[in-house]
Amino acid sequence: MITEAIAEKRRIVELTHQPGASVAMRSLFEILPQIAASSSTVLIEGESGTGKELFARAIHHLSTRGKKRFVAVNCAALPDALLESELFGYKAGAFTDAKKDKPGRFALADGGTIFLDEIGDISPAMQVRLLRVLQERCIEPLGATESVKVNVRVLAATNKNLSQLVHEDKFREDLFYRIRVVYLKIPPLRERREDIPLLVDHLVAKFNSLQEKEIGGVSPEVLARLMEYDYPGNVRELENIIEQAFVLCRGGQIGMEHLPVELRPATATSNAAVTAVDMRSAQIQMMESALARNRGNRRQAARELGINPSTLYRRLKAAGLSANSQDGRKRGK
Repeated sequence: MITEAIAEKRRIVELTHQPGASVAMRSLFEILPQIAASSSTVLIEGESGTGKELFARAIHHLSTRGKKRFVAVNCAALPDALLESELFGYKAGAFTDAKKDKPGRFALADGGTIFLDEIGDISPAMQVRLLRVLQERCIEPLGATESVKVNVRVLAATNKNLSQLVHEDKFREDLFYRIRVVYLKIPPLRERREDIPLLVDHLVAKFNSLQEKEIGGVSPEVLARLMEYDYPGNVRELENIIEQAFVLCRGGQIGMEHLPVELRPATATSNAAVTAVDMRSAQIQMMESALARNRGNRRQAARELGINPSTLYRRLKAAGLSANSQDGRKRGK
């Protein structure tokens, strides 16, 4: 348990400190400490695989509740009757098999945080029960005659558009506004392609450590292919792709032959030189964007890209770009 807790905290640190190239992700990372410092309910929307639970865990661990429990519940995985007892617990004798009292997830999370994943899938009846809990901060276990106060912060997530569900009368408007006090939208990976090289480097390092290998990254052709793919499964799919490649790759770099079949070229006539050009073009675009965001300061741009300033200088020079930007060093008068 201690090892798992340490590993989880490491993942949170990686999330909140990674030098993401995309403006969207940097903006999210910057406001996480402020969100964590509050006690407000948070709604996190994003497609499956974008890392909604990781953001929820980051908010919890950065908050004053970080030493208490983080309790996650997948609301879509259980039918109403089971979800109700899972969330609120029950008293002995509440039903035939209830031999003794069982605390629900809200009670277990007392003093900490409860994460209601896939909240857009709960039934209208469960929406009413949940609304009452959020309004009164009280739960009533099945078979109980009295309500029980709970001190819990609620974080919710969904891969659906809750606002649209409200318009379609499929989700209660009053509950929607109760959970959408603070709103986070996690962009899909296809909308932040600048992050792909950083994520690939992170995943290669992760699987090298887990599998005790020394894979030297991915080839330019592979990175070019990964940069153009749309990732319907988002970051989770990218992780699966790299993990499969590690299974097939015995050493050296990950090549096209190590990728899933659907990512390999349709014909053997694919030109490796062309994909390498695409890779260089993507790299140049990333460097230019980073320099523009940092007003030409090479040191700051390099830090954002996660590379050494001298490496950035060499790449700029090799690409024929102007290297006369600020270098970020203090100069004497």
